[in-house]
Amino acid sequence: GHARDIPTRDPRVVRVASMPMADDDGLISGLTEEQLITNEEMDGLVKEAIEQTVGTNAFMHTKVNQWTSNVVEGCLKRLAGLQKPFKYVVTCNFVQKAGAGMHTASTALWDGKVDGKHTVQWENQTIQCIATVYWLAI
Repeated sequence: GHARDIPTRDPRVVRVASMPMADDDGLISGLTEEQLITNEEMDGLVKEAIEQTVGTNAFMHTKVNQWTSNVVEGCLKRLAGLQKPFKYVVTCNFVQKAGAGMHTASTALWDGKVDGKHTVQWENQTIQCIATVYWLAI
């Protein structure tokens, strides 16, 4: 099965649920288990897109717009290749590592059995990147 993060009132605590239970028709909100997307699958896909785009490059302000576009497009191409019945939203932020923190927050209202969100924090020696993918069943 696969696990999903379940938010709690305490932001330091994350509970993990097992695979959602199938309905009487054997489907989970209309989808088969094979049609669902796991966080592990999404994590690898996003990291691959970031590493292919940036790799070991040093931060260069003039390249950030292109890197951002390439990561988002790379994620969307990989997601389309999964041929799963979802709509996707991908966001990506790059900052230069300079000792400052980067904070981000997001929320959504959806069908928690099939829809999801996964955020990847990635960095090298001079770059911090946060990329988030949302997937919503069609």
